Amino acid sequence: MWTRLLIVALPGVFLLSASAPAQEPAPSFNNEVVRILQARCQTCHRSGEHAPFSLLTYRDAYDKRDDIRDAVKGRVMPPWKPVDGFGEFLEPRRLPDAELKTLVAWIDAGAPEGDPAKLPPPRVFPTGWRLGQPDHVLEMPEPYTVAARASDVYRCFVIPTSFPEDRWVTKAEWAPGDRKIVHHILSFIDTGTAAEALDRADPGPGYSCFGGPGFTPAGGLSGWAPGIQPRVMDDGVGMLLPKGARVVVQMHYNNESPEPRTDRTRLGLHFAKGPIDKRQRSIAVLNRAFAIPPGAKRHEVSASFTVPPGRDLHANSIAPHMHLLGREMKVTATYPDGTVRPLIYIDDWDFNWQGNYTFTKPVRPPGGTRIDMVAVFDNSAENLRQPSKPPREVYWGEGTTDEMAIVFIGITADGERIGWRPPAK
Repeated sequence: MWTRLLIVALPGVFLLSASAPAQEPAPSFNNEVVRILQARCQTCHRSGEHAPFSLLTYRDAYDKRDDIRDAVKGRVMPPWKPVDGFGEFLEPRRLPDAELKTLVAWIDAGAPEGDPAKLPPPRVFPTGWRLGQPDHVLEMPEPYTVAARASDVYRCFVIPTSFPEDRWVTKAEWAPGDRKIVHHILSFIDTGTAAEALDRADPGPGYSCFGGPGFTPAGGLSGWAPGIQPRVMDDGVGMLLPKGARVVVQMHYNNESPEPRTDRTRLGLHFAKGPIDKRQRSIAVLNRAFAIPPGAKRHEVSASFTVPPGRDLHANSIAPHMHLLGREMKVTATYPDGTVRPLIYIDDWDFNWQGNYTFTKPVRPPGGTRIDMVAVFDNSAENLRQPSKPPREVYWGEGTTDEMAIVFIGITADGERIGWRPPAK
């Protein structure tokens, strides 16, 4: 709508000229932008965290405005890989379209600071153990130093336990020793001696482990990535830590500093105080028998798992896993009546941003449900993440130049009744 008309005088004529429509004022840092940064970015982009720069103040954001525009328009940041609408997850870090538009409009308008009176209070971040003092703390046996300018260092550390009986863990909270270099953490339980043998064979603290821990785990105790809240089990559900087991912690380090940095990560465990009737378990849908031809740009690998009849489950989390050639993974559940339930779809896989995603509400696949996984790999020379030059035929394996096609789904079994009760005091 035209807001007003101007009469313009010319010799012998009168003309009516329409003025430009009124435009909305540009977003400002103090009003709109800082609120988006507080909600979406500052968890990592602040002093002491692993992001390379801070986004707490106007000057921080103004200086990085071009980087912000490129990152959000390319959907590189915030790092969130699941495709929107294909499964629903807790703590989604995907930037809503409206907020993306606001950030870009602010930068295009010259990144104005705005009215100081509209600046909200700074966000306050928790310190210490968020879940309270743990019942037991596991710690890397010794510090590990990451060399200057070292990227994508994958290192496993074996932490022995000495409990005389099985323990049920209901809460697990990670405390990275140096958040500037810890990219993400995975954990595995070893009830044998395989992990210790791998540790002895590799000089220095821990052992190198790119694709996985190098053995078949007997479970795990959750993991960590920036922005992920500590894992808390539902009532009556616990993660089993068998007596005498070893907890193997896989650390992914990136050190952008010109100086070496040292980490010693801890894991705080809270043990069950009430009854445990269900164990948090994991099913793996995987294909080990594949060969990805050299030069193939879209090579599909598929696998399926059918829930046994009469064994109804509740799925609470999902974790896709591939290596450097991975491009996409889609996982669906087809119920006995033919209904297809989307579980997760990652259409731009990045090994450096893999995660374990928790469903907003547990998904119930009844007995007879078929879970399908389809993974797509790019083994061409044009793949920027191609580890082999020239490309070679690739099979399943733990190494950097090997591949995996697997999705882990965290579940509880509806019919399970463990019947564990805390010992009487």
